[in-house]
Amino acid sequence: MTATVDDELEDAIAVVGMACRVPGAADVATFWRNQLDGVDSVHRGTGLRESGVDDAAAADSYYVPVYGRLDGLADFDAEYFHYTDEEAARVDPQHRLFLEVAATALADAGHDPAASDGTVGVFAGAAASRYFLFHVLDHLPRAQWEDAIPGSTPDFMPARVAYKLGLTGPAVAVQTACSSSLVAVCEAAQNLLDFRCDVALAGGAAVIATDQAGYRYRPGGSLSPDGVCRAFDAAANGMVFGNGAGAVVLKRLADAVEDGDHVDAVLRSWAVNNDGARRAGFTAPGRDGQAAVVVEALAGAGIEPESIGLVEAHGSGTAVGDALEAAALARAFRTRATGFCALGSAKTNIGNLDAAAGVVGLVKAVCAVREGLIPPLLHFTEPNPEIDLTGGPFYVNTELAKWPAGHAVRRAGVSSFGLGGTNAHVIVEHVPGQGERPRRPLPRFRRRRHWIDPARRPEERP
Repeated sequence: MTATVDDELEDAIAVVGMACRVPGAADVATFWRNQLDGVDSVHRGTGLRESGVDDAAAADSYYVPVYGRLDGLADFDAEYFHYTDEEAARVDPQHRLFLEVAATALADAGHDPAASDGTVGVFAGAAASRYFLFHVLDHLPRAQWEDAIPGSTPDFMPARVAYKLGLTGPAVAVQTACSSSLVAVCEAAQNLLDFRCDVALAGGAAVIATDQAGYRYRPGGSLSPDGVCRAFDAAANGMVFGNGAGAVVLKRLADAVEDGDHVDAVLRSWAVNNDGARRAGFTAPGRDGQAAVVVEALAGAGIEPESIGLVEAHGSGTAVGDALEAAALARAFRTRATGFCALGSAKTNIGNLDAAAGVVGLVKAVCAVREGLIPPLLHFTEPNPEIDLTGGPFYVNTELAKWPAGHAVRRAGVSSFGLGGTNAHVIVEHVPGQGERPRRPLPRFRRRRHWIDPARRPEERP
């Protein structure tokens, strides 16, 4: 990379650091390797009683013993973040996860807040706190419930990170359901362009089930009866959830170049909208809104659809949702060129990470454009009959592939859609050459169990 920035990249935002903890992977390198190898990291079928699932639930014919389990969910390095054991036990595991990925992402970026005069903003979202509902409330007298809220609700997660890591820029909670973390990335990027901060940390965390054992399938619902996410496939029958967290560190590209930062990729543009009323119901997706958010992102980048080699889609594995998303993408691209853009979805490997899903999809897309490799779409055999891949811009690769020929620049789109209709789309681009500034050593967390177990007697609890 040269010491200057091309005019067309003047408003680009550099990704200078990344971190994640997801099913099957404690870091970005392992997550990316699993994506390349087509590893299904969703946990299946064992240890139900050890996870706290009672015999009646396990015997229910509708109970699906499948979940995107996160190793060490109850574990946390309280000492590293200056918590007592009792304080740590009350803190939502989503907050703990995001604290760890935030500290790791900043180290990966080579950024030390204590040694920098620049302001760092935090933009993040989390799922509803099941830990608060099913563990903390059982542990505390009713009179102390109010005191526990700052340790538990998603609103406080960015502020907790700002406090513990000494970050003085905006600390903003973004709550748009499954699109939360990608909307947070969009907010962070815009704040950088508006010079509201000099560095931005963006992402999300989700703990949808504290037992991580499985779920009860409801006929007609959005969850899969057999626990397999088959995005865009003819056999797609629903979602599978998982726990995890992810974060990216962003800077204005010109500043990253000047500082000699290692640049993994750049965000060329981003867009956020809502489906409005033009859909079947409040929880239903909207084709028009999804198409519009992609069109807006393409227009913001000033690029043609033919330059996109991969769309890391929302791809949740519901037959109706996948068909609507594919139709929206086809409408947004509006090109006669064929077979130039792959469809991907990390959800087929790790499950739907709810509020963290978007940023994890972004991490995958950044790795893809950086390395010039497109991972296979897992569990895909033949397309959903409502999705016509013949003669259109999209294709599905079921084997690891190199970036499509004919792309002068490697670019990918990332989509994330939230329950309630808030959509986000980000366009990611590879920039040849990288800075030389060394990254800081990554934190080495010494985790111990900090968990309130309602089954234990009060005197046995932390």
